Amino acid sequence: MDKLYVFPTGYYSRQAALRLTLKQFLEITHSKQSGPTQILSLGAGFDTTWFQLEAEGVAPTHYYEVDFPEVTKKKAAIMANRDTLHKLIGPKVEQQDIGQGRIHTANYSLLPVDLRDLGALQAALESAGFQPTIPTYVLAECVLVYMEPHESAALLKHLGQQLPSAVCVVYEQIHPEDAFGQQMMRNLESRGCPLKGLPSTPTLEAHRQRFLTNNWEKAEATDLDTIYKYHLDPQDKRRIERLEIFDEFEEWHMIQEHYCVTVGINDATGAFRQFGLSNNASQPR
Repeated sequence: MDKLYVFPTGYYSRQAALRLTLKQFLEITHSKQSGPTQILSLGAGFDTTWFQLEAEGVAPTHYYEVDFPEVTKKKAAIMANRDTLHKLIGPKVEQQDIGQGRIHTANYSLLPVDLRDLGALQAALESAGFQPTIPTYVLAECVLVYMEPHESAALLKHLGQQLPSAVCVVYEQIHPEDAFGQQMMRNLESRGCPLKGLPSTPTLEAHRQRFLTNNWEKAEATDLDTIYKYHLDPQDKRRIERLEIFDEFEEWHMIQEHYCVTVGINDATGAFRQFGLSNNASQPR
């Protein structure tokens, strides 16, 4: 099988699935004219979502990115040396410390924090103007799975306690019990990236329960293969599939079945009553 096809298309599935939930959040909050909104990206890495949303004119009131200091230092340095990024940030930079990996503006914050330190996380967000009571979209894209189970549970519990009107979207691996899952775990561990949390969340139901037992009202979990078949835009999928034709569909589906998107919801205002992938299904083509 041509790996150059599998993995770029896999990245498309991942990006498209997460963008689907993000678009849903933005449409719901904008349509209800609910006032300020915010996005909190945990373990944001070098993600560029905020810049894309800002360029499209659909960014939330504030966008917070959190990651290890060694990551935010590199990201801050890149941003300081790119004129296109500076223009999007705007002239009103309230705080900028490239050496510490910290940037804070009127609508964007890059914060150096270890997510395992909940006190430090709360202090950093408070100092940057984070408002727990307004509609919030939380993203954890392949983040919690690298933490010890008690650490990720504590983080979700903390967020669930703090955020009465929020959706939290988690993307990570499942099914460590089969041959593919075992090889996946060995490969990542050999690179120094052990999937510490995967044994405690091996199934879709385990992902749901992690939310439900940690202060989230509702939760749904869907594997990426199902998302690709039933939830992504058919026209966009045809465009991607035309890039290169292949016939090893069995391996493709197996890979997709080992990743999932889980959505936790706290809905104090009723705004997110219809939120979730289950409300966006279609017939496979």
